[in-house]
Amino acid sequence: MSAHDLGADPTQSSVAKVIDWSVKNQLLVLIGALALVVMGWLALQKTPLDAIPDLTDTQVIIRTEFPGQSPQIVEDLVTYPLSTRLLGLPKTKDVRGFSLFGTSFVYVIFEDDVDQYWARSRVIEALSAATSSLPANATPEIGPDATGVGWVFQYALVDRSGRRDLAQLRTLQDWFLKFELATVPGVSEVASVGGFVKEYQVLIDPNRLRAYNIPLSRIHEAVQAASSEVGGRVIEQAETELIIRSTGYVQKLQDLKDVVVYSSGGTPVQLSDIANVIEGPQLRRGATELNGQGEVVSGIIVMRSGENALTVIDAVKEKINSLQKGLPDGVEIVTVYDRAPLIQGAVNYLTKKLIQEGIVVAIVTFIFLLHVRSAFVAIITLPLGVLAAFIVMGEQGITANIMSLGGIAIAIGAMVDASIVMVENAHRKLSMMPPEATPAERRDAVLVAAKEVGPGLFFSLLIITVSFLPVFALTGQSYRLFAPLAFTKTYAMAFASILSVTLVPVLMVWLVRGKVLKEMQNPINWVFVAAYRPLLWLSLKARWIVILLTFGALASVIVPVTRTGAEFMPALYEGELLYMPTTLPGVSITKAKEILAQTNRLIKTVPEVERVFGKLGRADTATDPAPISMIETWIKLKPKREWREGLTAKELIAELDQRTKIPGLVNSWGYPIKIRMDMISTGIRTPIGIKISGDDLKTIERVALAVEGAVKDVPGTRSAFADRVQGGKYIEIRPDRRELARRNIDLAVFQRVIQTALGGMKVAESVQGRERYDIILRYDRPFRENTDQLSEILVPTPRGQHIPLAELADIVLVDGPPLIRSENARLTGWVFVDIADRDIGSFVAEAQETISRTVDLPPGYSIAWSGQFEQMQEASERLAIAIPTAVLIIFVLLMLHFGKLDRTIMIMTSLPFGLIGGLWAVYLAGYNMSVAVAVGFIALGGIAVETAVVMLLYIDLQVREHPPKTFRELEEAIVAGAVLRVRPKLMTVLVIVAALAPIFLTEGLGSDVMRRIALPMIGGMASTTILTLIVIPVIYLIWEGRHYRGRKTAEPMSDGTIVPAPAE
Repeated sequence: MSAHDLGADPTQSSVAKVIDWSVKNQLLVLIGALALVVMGWLALQKTPLDAIPDLTDTQVIIRTEFPGQSPQIVEDLVTYPLSTRLLGLPKTKDVRGFSLFGTSFVYVIFEDDVDQYWARSRVIEALSAATSSLPANATPEIGPDATGVGWVFQYALVDRSGRRDLAQLRTLQDWFLKFELATVPGVSEVASVGGFVKEYQVLIDPNRLRAYNIPLSRIHEAVQAASSEVGGRVIEQAETELIIRSTGYVQKLQDLKDVVVYSSGGTPVQLSDIANVIEGPQLRRGATELNGQGEVVSGIIVMRSGENALTVIDAVKEKINSLQKGLPDGVEIVTVYDRAPLIQGAVNYLTKKLIQEGIVVAIVTFIFLLHVRSAFVAIITLPLGVLAAFIVMGEQGITANIMSLGGIAIAIGAMVDASIVMVENAHRKLSMMPPEATPAERRDAVLVAAKEVGPGLFFSLLIITVSFLPVFALTGQSYRLFAPLAFTKTYAMAFASILSVTLVPVLMVWLVRGKVLKEMQNPINWVFVAAYRPLLWLSLKARWIVILLTFGALASVIVPVTRTGAEFMPALYEGELLYMPTTLPGVSITKAKEILAQTNRLIKTVPEVERVFGKLGRADTATDPAPISMIETWIKLKPKREWREGLTAKELIAELDQRTKIPGLVNSWGYPIKIRMDMISTGIRTPIGIKISGDDLKTIERVALAVEGAVKDVPGTRSAFADRVQGGKYIEIRPDRRELARRNIDLAVFQRVIQTALGGMKVAESVQGRERYDIILRYDRPFRENTDQLSEILVPTPRGQHIPLAELADIVLVDGPPLIRSENARLTGWVFVDIADRDIGSFVAEAQETISRTVDLPPGYSIAWSGQFEQMQEASERLAIAIPTAVLIIFVLLMLHFGKLDRTIMIMTSLPFGLIGGLWAVYLAGYNMSVAVAVGFIALGGIAVETAVVMLLYIDLQVREHPPKTFRELEEAIVAGAVLRVRPKLMTVLVIVAALAPIFLTEGLGSDVMRRIALPMIGGMASTTILTLIVIPVIYLIWEGRHYRGRKTAEPMSDGTIVPAPAE
């Protein structure tokens, strides 16, 4: 076998020249390493912290208040016109509309690479053109520059003294706390929810209107003019300029009562003569409750996009502590949701794992080498590589979270592989040198040792780096979740590669000296070699049986592949739960409050629950489009060490679900951050959502109910609830146009009376210092309680007559939409599906088959699957293209390095070897296939290739140093290269496995995701190691042994190469 057959000599490669340069310029290399340490430490101090990456899309929210209007009117006049206008914006994915009572929300979801502020500017441009087509009193506003996970902190105002009511607490929140907290750096908005907003109410008595013969329009004019101030410029007097101001704001209730409506014969008719003028609460669309003990007023801190969450939360807490002194006695600010413990817990968990992994790697290295200075050289790439990764993270704006730190955690083992093998090779060469060898000779031996294996190891680390490219091909939530992990792992591995051929050779020259034990003098090495040698000889003799068994092992993966379920992402335990039951539509806020208090009390009875804070309806922010029928309850759990023995989060959720079973309530459970991200990304708050699109709400509801009924019968369904898009109750007033014409009443006048008398529209505003309160006008409650009373509403004619409404219109009770959803300007109805004890992939497959068989879909209507399933499908499609591409890139890199197809194919066999252990490990652990597991397999691919590279490197090195002349000598060379070099191979494998082991030893925030990444790597490394130690030498023998067939004796070729005789 010629030297050419073995490929290029690694000691002559370009990487070997870099090693040479580094050893000759030791001072420059050392200065560079010190600079790396300093810059990395500074970057580490400045790196922002968060729990998980922000997974939400780039979005812009348009909120339009259209007071008093039904969802259908809001949809027709506001949401639909805005949606159609915004559909044409560049780089938009979806335009999602919500029409609620009196409010419209339009969410514009942009593509992944769009800058938020560019998106906001384009939306503002579109709105400037669209505003003119909207009703006069409907003014669209852009939501805060925050994301769906911007709710980082929530608090409640509680009066322990009992001297202040909810209206007074809401006034404190709106006009004191809200403004003060909005000044905290990084806070985009402070949203209020709960309590009562004060307003002045002018409640008309229609009998008095008739008695005084006053039309409602005159009352409207009088109230509208009652609260105003004007200026009269200035006058000069005694060399002083005096500014003229006429006061006239309504500042107290009596001011409003004294408003003159008209004067008859010198006798004024005041507002209090015609109406009941009171202070009362605004119509509210949200309420909050704490621990089942009663209503509270709450504030929500919405963080600006891109800010450091932990810094913002700490600043908010500090501000709250200072504001506490300015609150009335007995009033306290109670924290009800705080993301800081989650952030600190996640970062501390990963930081602890990084330290543990570093210690384990150092111990494994020392055990195999029994040389402290050599172990130090081997692991020096760890801290330097990690610090270097933080430099790039800081420049790229990546936060330190469980995913970015997790990328470093899974890279730690592989980062030291190169330096371990280089140091071990130096140990081998030094141990073989005679005691009288000079320092210069020992130095040259160390340098040769580095150059022999350095180039191959550099390429193997490069392959590990490249193997993560498929992660960058992901899109949506999966990309935003795993890109930080891929970036940090890539940076850490890249710097480890560079350090392995620059700093490590220099440190080897400096520190690998003194007494170095021979490999077989280490008892651990002796045991491994003693066990491995006879096994390898047996495998080489029974090589075709080994190949057959290998194919059998590969075939066995059919079992885990066919029996393992699929999901998008495992649940990330956040230390809190979010309970989101849905009541039937049309529920009143009074009934919804009862349900909220009842569920909170039931939840608080569970011993693991520390605090329960519930919200129904929406907060005063564009980031919350919740209807009254939607309840959100944040459940703060005690630390797991205080839980009942053996209780898991899954079992706890099942217990809570059982306790909160209430008729008419459909439960849904999850974790706060994840649910809010899902709601913003897909609009669906449950793991699976089914969207029915069409043109008619009644048909959509019929199809949705049929889908709900079909899904409920699918095994694994915890709950299924279809939107009752026609589930609201309406009192519909249908004007008789002919009767209006006969009495000479304009339809506009008729509608204005309805809007004012029943709607309670804002007429004016009371200005009281820095506070502002609405003044509204409507009929008094006793005159608008039922349809009979509504029929008595008086409509004025041009002649001054007052005609009862019943004579001009029909008043009927009908069903209508309580909330209208649309997607890309098409009406949609949603079915929310929560599942238990089953994976998403198989559930959806069965549910789709059931629906297609049992649900009749009319023409022009479509069914789309959304929620986590939508993300899972998208990730699967992208990975199906990206993973083969990465394999091809690895193949090309191996060809570039080895220059031989046979060597490349031998190494590529390690990929299916890794799959065997990885797939079986995932199956036996009971995990589902998910993006996290896929990332683990992607990471495994590079490491498996590296293991095979090390094996082939040493066999080729042995054959190159001792060219065999017979088949027997080839066998011996293979055994020598494989068995005598088992120490570096086992070191690289054990270091990787040992580095990942701490992830499985303790629980922590983020451990659920990290374990699903690490397990395929550990399982795959086990099978890769076994098969690499046995199968690659067998394949090598079969392939190279062909040179020994067909000749009886070894013959010299023209170039002097000896072609050996065939084996006997």
